[in-house]
Amino acid sequence: MANSARPAGLLVARARPEDWTVVTGWAADEGWNPGLHDGAAFFAQDPGGFFLGRIDGEPVSAVSVVRYGAAYAFLGFYLVRPGARGNGYGLATWRTALAHAGKRTVGLDGVVAQQDAYRRSGFRLAHRTLRFAGVLPGGGEAPGVRRAVPADHAAIAAYDSRCVPADRPGFLAAWLTTPGHRTVVRHGGDGRLTGYAVLRPARDTLRVGPLFADTADDARALHAALAEEAAGRAVALDVPETNAPAVALVEGFGLAPSFETARMYTGPVRPFAAERVYGVTTLELG
Repeated sequence: MANSARPAGLLVARARPEDWTVVTGWAADEGWNPGLHDGAAFFAQDPGGFFLGRIDGEPVSAVSVVRYGAAYAFLGFYLVRPGARGNGYGLATWRTALAHAGKRTVGLDGVVAQQDAYRRSGFRLAHRTLRFAGVLPGGGEAPGVRRAVPADHAAIAAYDSRCVPADRPGFLAAWLTTPGHRTVVRHGGDGRLTGYAVLRPARDTLRVGPLFADTADDARALHAALAEEAAGRAVALDVPETNAPAVALVEGFGLAPSFETARMYTGPVRPFAAERVYGVTTLELG
């Protein structure tokens, strides 16, 4: 992990789950609205993919690079503590964390202020992602939608693998069973899974992610079920701008854009059904 350009006194090392609470606090201060119980699922996918920079034992910087199989990784939590910025801590931590990806293509969801820096590091724009927030209107019909049960998990994992650039069984096993996370599924008349969504508690609003669906009708029914789960509380979800039916759907519900990021990759990714992504899982892990 040595780096000749590392600022004096900075020690970069892998973080433990209990270390990461300070980083989620920084993320909350930035307005990212992190989930309250995300950490266990994040670390379940790649326990060695989380890095902290410290000065005199105090955390000052963070980056995660979580590996999904042999070909893909995802970068998130690129943060430097306010008051410690401008000293090179973030870049040094970035370099150490990025080495964890090896030769894998790396994806990220970058905030506007950092997108030029990501381009200089070899990332290329795939699409913009817009965060929509507000209260989902209740009273909609949700035929074919119900709460997921453990017997659904294998079908959910198979469906999920068609909607993202890599299989992620370790992450999903935790994400679907984390306390407070509520998963709904929709089946067609033939019993085939046609979509699923997860609602979870977060710092400022409830968060939806993922919301994957075959069609806009499937997504609409899942949204109706989520409205019942949310019980009048505000929700937020991140929608790829390139999925026009997804954007139209949330705008039709009266949700308003509040935040923008850019999905970027360093290279090619496995083909996936982007038209089914009505809401990304999480900006931190893809």
